[in-house]
Amino acid sequence: MIKERPAFALPGWSTLFALIAFTILLGVAVVVTAVIEQWAAFVVVVVLASLVWIPYMGFTAVAPNEARAIVLLGRYKGTIREQGFWWVNPFAYPRTKVSVKVRNFESSRLKVNDHDGNPIEIAAVVVWRVIETAEALFEVDDYDQFLMVQTEAAIRNVVTSYPYDSHLDGEVSLRGNPHEIGEKIGAEIQSRLAKAGIEVMDSRISHLAYAPEIASAMLRRQQANAIIAARTRIVEGAVSMVEMALAELSDKKIVRLDEERKAAMVSNLLVVLCSEHETQPVVNAGTLYQG
Repeated sequence: MIKERPAFALPGWSTLFALIAFTILLGVAVVVTAVIEQWAAFVVVVVLASLVWIPYMGFTAVAPNEARAIVLLGRYKGTIREQGFWWVNPFAYPRTKVSVKVRNFESSRLKVNDHDGNPIEIAAVVVWRVIETAEALFEVDDYDQFLMVQTEAAIRNVVTSYPYDSHLDGEVSLRGNPHEIGEKIGAEIQSRLAKAGIEVMDSRISHLAYAPEIASAMLRRQQANAIIAARTRIVEGAVSMVEMALAELSDKKIVRLDEERKAAMVSNLLVVLCSEHETQPVVNAGTLYQG
């Protein structure tokens, strides 16, 4: 595996001034050797002057949050990470620019079956950056495309392990625990991108819904579950209130009720407390036992 290492590079401005001074000296030498008719020296100086442009090809600039990977005759020679103006071997080509900025990638909406086999649509946003330029360039063909494919594969793998909605207390679900699911997707993506020199900084679910063909049926199921949950709470509260009413009547000795009248009172209170509509009171004009 190719690992990143620093490339040999000289400060650009000082090298440029040195080359300019050398070029001027060569020009003076051409004139002087021609004047004094030293033809052998003249030929040498002219040849050097004709090749003086080659070192100028070694200058390269590195912008902030950018790196340059240097390749010489098919061999990786290192990476320049420090921003500025630099001089490298003029025969080193290509000098591939690699952005090390933080970037976002949003996957397409994928249709996947959850743990219960229900088709859902899901998409995720991944925050990433290149941390190993040599691996990103030489270990994979195209690291942007590699990221895209591996992200979608990781999302599919994670989603199939969890249900859309939790059916048990404490069960992790896609809709109920989006933060935890996003972290698991990020960890899965990172494990797949370890050889590509990419760091996954964050991942979040950006879209989550049932597939259109089952969305209406699942909506009815969610509504039914909500109604059942609400009814359960209402019944629990009503039973608690009836229990409290009977206890208060008994403790304060307001009225003594036999078991039959207790049952009737419990029935009436539960009707009043659990009914969806307002109840109409019936006034008992007789005794407790005669209406």
